[in-house]
Amino acid sequence: MAIAAPSEVKTTRPVAAPPAPRNQTSFGRLSRRPETGALAGTVLVFVIFTVLGGSNFVSIGGVASWMNVAAELAIIALPVGLLMIAGELDLSVGSVLAASSMTMAIVSGTYGAPMIVGIVAALAVGAAAGFINGLIVSRTNVPSFVVTLGMNFGLAGITLGLSRLITGTTNVPLDPGPFFKGLFGSLLGGQFEVAIFWAIGVALVIVWLLQMTPFGNWVFAIGGDKESARATGIPVTRVKISLFMMSAIGAALVGIIQTCLYNGAQTSTGQSFVFNSIIAAVIGGVLLTGGYGSVPGIILGTLTFAIVSQGIYTTSLSSDWASFILGALLLAAVLMNNTFRKLALSSGVRAPKTKKA
Repeated sequence: MAIAAPSEVKTTRPVAAPPAPRNQTSFGRLSRRPETGALAGTVLVFVIFTVLGGSNFVSIGGVASWMNVAAELAIIALPVGLLMIAGELDLSVGSVLAASSMTMAIVSGTYGAPMIVGIVAALAVGAAAGFINGLIVSRTNVPSFVVTLGMNFGLAGITLGLSRLITGTTNVPLDPGPFFKGLFGSLLGGQFEVAIFWAIGVALVIVWLLQMTPFGNWVFAIGGDKESARATGIPVTRVKISLFMMSAIGAALVGIIQTCLYNGAQTSTGQSFVFNSIIAAVIGGVLLTGGYGSVPGIILGTLTFAIVSQGIYTTSLSSDWASFILGALLLAAVLMNNTFRKLALSSGVRAPKTKKA
């Protein structure tokens, strides 16, 4: 979905992509799409690692290594990207993942409750953390960077303290049983995680929200100008709380998947997702300033991140260079996104006429 002019959003109907100026070529219209830079980056790194990695990179095992990473990352990065489009950040997903995972393992492993109870409890922990994040950000106007960073540290401490208090350890085993193992933690063909299908499902739900419901229009409007969105009657507080809850539930879902996949939970898991999810969204064309981004772009960003982080192991290059490549890629993505945004805003396009609901 392309950028919407917030000051002109006066309806609850989803805003269509702004019309292209007359005489503009297909290439010109394509260059203004949020996911164009992400697509170019994904193709570029895929070609580079295909050349450097050869048959190791394109083998079934090689493809599975980065597809599995991309799937789990996408489940978190997609709602985090949606939140970033609305102008907010979520740095608490790492601790939410660990807290949800440990909750499920303790409820269904230590205390022996049915698996479905443990799963509901894990999702409830995620939803509660997201609700608190959204409520504090909306009510206090404290930057979401600070609020969610505090939640990340605070929840990590609570998870560690309660886990030691209840179980006496930081690692809790769990036998999910064949049904839930197959649903969340199985490997298709022995190599591809079932999380790939969960990622596809999350992507379809978010595409539906953005394209088919007023919610998508509200998210872009809030990210463009929160006060203008509020003045037009958009429920800014409710939308933001919902977005924070979606972000946290995404993290909780990955916690459930990892618990079933590895037959247990640890208090130290999840922290790598804190910045990786934001990096993937930025590489995918989402602006840190909000108001601009797309689901296809975020998916491409997760693929690019996964290819770089895993593909380097299929080459003769030292894995020490992976962080350097990701850092350079992130900087290039930000510069490219700013260029595309300026192109979109300077193209003379007008938002479609709107009317009051």
